[in-house]
Amino acid sequence: MLSKLCPNLYVGSLHHIDFSHLKGIGVEGIVFDIDNTVTMWGSTEIPATTRKWLEDAKTHGFRVCLLSNNRKNRIDDISRMLDIPSAKGFKPLGSAFRSALCLLGTLPQETAIIGDQIFTDILGGNRAGLYTILVQPMSTNEFITTKFFRKLERIVLRKLACRGLLKQEDSDPHNFTE
Repeated sequence: MLSKLCPNLYVGSLHHIDFSHLKGIGVEGIVFDIDNTVTMWGSTEIPATTRKWLEDAKTHGFRVCLLSNNRKNRIDDISRMLDIPSAKGFKPLGSAFRSALCLLGTLPQETAIIGDQIFTDILGGNRAGLYTILVQPMSTNEFITTKFFRKLERIVLRKLACRGLLKQEDSDPHNFTE
């Protein structure tokens, strides 16, 4: 079970992800979680650096879409602001990821998911056969149940790190003992 919770890559933020690495492993499409990955939880403000990174992803030829468990109105608003298609689905269920793949027109092995939660983004992405990238959350402001799952995530991250399974690509220190 631990392997289904292990991201292929763990970085501080999406800004640490190298486009050439993704191209080199055959990724053509990228699915993005919204809350605490692209924008802070509950916010519609998208940092300029994030907007630029998303535009650069499109410029590099990646097909991109958003996938969220959030309210449809919120997903649609952010989708319009970023000019990126979106899908609503209950992650980690496979149907959510199939919706995103359909939007992108890519196969699972050609697609990456970038998200901040192990039990939704990473578990669902691994089960669907996507390349999974875990980013640290942009903020500690979160839904109450997410706060509970963060405690479990820290345990999982420590176990993955101790077993040498956690591949980190940036120099940001990660504290698994909080």
